[in-house]
Amino acid sequence: RNPEADVEGYDACRKIAILTSLVAGKTVDFHKIHTEGITGIDPTDFAYAKKLDATIKLLAVSRETENGYQISVAPYLLKKENALAGVNDVFNAVYVEGQPVGEAMFFGRGAGRMPTASAVCGDIIESTRNILAGCTGRVGCTCYEDKPMLPPEEIISPCYIRMLVEDQPGVWATIASAFGENKVSLKTVVQKRSMGTLAEIVVITYGVSEFALRKAADALSKLAVVARICNIIRVEDSNLD
Repeated sequence: RNPEADVEGYDACRKIAILTSLVAGKTVDFHKIHTEGITGIDPTDFAYAKKLDATIKLLAVSRETENGYQISVAPYLLKKENALAGVNDVFNAVYVEGQPVGEAMFFGRGAGRMPTASAVCGDIIESTRNILAGCTGRVGCTCYEDKPMLPPEEIISPCYIRMLVEDQPGVWATIASAFGENKVSLKTVVQKRSMGTLAEIVVITYGVSEFALRKAADALSKLAVVARICNIIRVEDSNLD
């Protein structure tokens, strides 16, 4: 009855923590995972996503890097051809890429009385079999290897940024300078729409760390020519432009 766990991304956060612990052989503390929900998404952002032949989905992402696992939960822009872009309604999907399996996706109903009842009954049956066999199941300890998680500030992703700015000459140069000073490289300007004395600007960045993005957003919000930063959404497809 209370959809907060889904809407705010808490359920996805716990699921990606479990999946990462199984893959990494390390217990992952879900409290340390950067988690954002979908309450900040505006219909305007979906309209811009459509112009980009994309959509917006709440994703739980876990990637192994040289320095540890990069894990986050947040809304992402996805190109329409991305397999995850077609996951709608009560359906859930797990997309896996690895060696030597390549790419694989597991897709099915993740909500509703019957799917939930089926999953619960499956767990009860497996537990009963474990008791009869005197074993603890197929999944053993997930704490034998130290695979650190990257701090949220080090998570890198391209981003979509929508803002309202003063509609006057020289504004874009001021904004571009603020991005550059904070080491945020811009890939493309998607739109500049006049709204009276203001203009709505949407930009797509190249890959940027969460730390640099926060600094840039803080610098932009302090500029007199910037009326408001409306939204920042991560981009899963690096070829989005």
